[in-house]
Amino acid sequence: MKKILLSSLLLIAVTFSVHAQKKYKIITTIESIVPGGLGRSRIIENTQEINAAQFTTQRADGKDSKQGDVKRGDAKIDALNETKILNFFSLAGINFQNIASNDAMITSVLNTMSEQGWELFTVVSGVESDAGKDDGNGVFITRYVFRK
Repeated sequence: MKKILLSSLLLIAVTFSVHAQKKYKIITTIESIVPGGLGRSRIIENTQEINAAQFTTQRADGKDSKQGDVKRGDAKIDALNETKILNFFSLAGINFQNIASNDAMITSVLNTMSEQGWELFTVVSGVESDAGKDDGNGVFITRYVFRK
């Protein structure tokens, strides 16, 4: 009888854990591609939850949108963590020491997230790079999506 009761409890626990709702969290790195170290590079983590439904409207006929009623300023959060990291370039050009330093800082953040029970789910990156002699601007952005 005890074995049946224990087996039933284990089955219920497994069922609840399989159907448990997952939570997601995103950490973003922005690494500047501006010569001379003039850019700003950061690791950004939001620490405030937001309900996207408050900023979502529906279109009935594909043309009429109520997005004009949604204020961009209301969508901004005030609570975030901002960690300074280094720019890809120094005055002499690409700086490999800065890249290694950023890797160490990002590794620290990833390890902290793992210690807090977050699983790295996916990584997405993109770049807006220097378009030539007259541009001199660019960023390399990476989003780390975690879940638990």
